[in-house]
Amino acid sequence: MTWRQLRVLIQHLPPESSTMTALRNALSPEEYERQRKNGRPEEGRWSLAEQLLAGITDALQEIQYILAVTNSDGKGRRPRRPEPLPRPGVTTRKQREPMSEQAAERLFQLINGGAA
Repeated sequence: MTWRQLRVLIQHLPPESSTMTALRNALSPEEYERQRKNGRPEEGRWSLAEQLLAGITDALQEIQYILAVTNSDGKGRRPRRPEPLPRPGVTTRKQREPMSEQAAERLFQLINGGAA
């Protein structure tokens, strides 16, 4: 078997195979970012089936949240919005900084017709 034939065999293994998993686990964060930009989720640490399952889980949690908020009487504590299932190679969302007083005043002026 030539090196080329071996490379072709490895490249065409299913994403769930042990070899492909080991290769993906050895990737650096820069390589993950490159794959994310190139739109090749099949080369991520998770197989396509696992990514779809995580998406379904997120959707079900969101539906549960919406159902709980809709059916609550508003007197008790409001449930927290569910966080998405953590995925390998994907960073969590950064919390937004609160709006400064100056920015809030500027926004108020713009909304009330005080353009530029």
